[in-house]
Amino acid sequence: MVMRSPTLRRLRMRIRWMRWTPRDSPSWSPRQWAVLVAAVVTAVVVAVGVDAFRAGPDTDPRIRAMAGQAASSLASIPISAGRTDRQDYDRAAFGSAWSDAGSVPGGGNGCDTRNDVLARDLHDIRAGPTPSCPRAVLAGELRSPYTGDFVVFRRDRSASAVQIDHIVPLSYAWDMGAWAWPPDRRLDFANDPANLVAVDGRSNQEKSDSEPARWMPPARGFWCQYAIQFVIVTATYGLAIDEPSRRVLSEALRCAD
Repeated sequence: MVMRSPTLRRLRMRIRWMRWTPRDSPSWSPRQWAVLVAAVVTAVVVAVGVDAFRAGPDTDPRIRAMAGQAASSLASIPISAGRTDRQDYDRAAFGSAWSDAGSVPGGGNGCDTRNDVLARDLHDIRAGPTPSCPRAVLAGELRSPYTGDFVVFRRDRSASAVQIDHIVPLSYAWDMGAWAWPPDRRLDFANDPANLVAVDGRSNQEKSDSEPARWMPPARGFWCQYAIQFVIVTATYGLAIDEPSRRVLSEALRCAD
């Protein structure tokens, strides 16, 4: 059952179009700094060293407030002793990849979900028409939130350098309750921008379908944001979390302390 808590709804809407990117050093141009976009209209640009980002948690007061709300939500999520590998997961159960047909924000806007997320997360974008989107991202730049590394995206020759990750992996969601959902809810889950982030290809491949107990971003400074998204998406969609991952997420959310 999808949770209808007013607090969850507000927090979920804030993270759906939030650009999660690491903060860069003052030697870079402002558009290569991390931009925290809340509710589309609010932006904060802050510059700190990349080494500091990789070493420690984010201290932006709004992130800390969201972490506190996520920690409260985590306490109400059903916990299982471990991840149940159902062995019957099939990506097709979540609909066509990057479908524009869902009822989540961005659905039905004429562009596939991948392009929606690239447009949200990349900087210095060059756009143009493709069969799946009249304003597709053809080129752009990304500071991967998982590593802090700078990545150049070119659709014609380096498209795989930037990949879209499901914060809560689809197969994990399947194991933790999505197997019982109707097809339309699974389609929404797979394309909900609150559960998606543009990252470097290597990190996405290394993570694969791992839950937090087995994988967290190499950049520790992103753990807080990662945990916020993981918890809020899980709570909103009524999924369970395995106990080892609960402990990892709880520790990551201590950035609110």
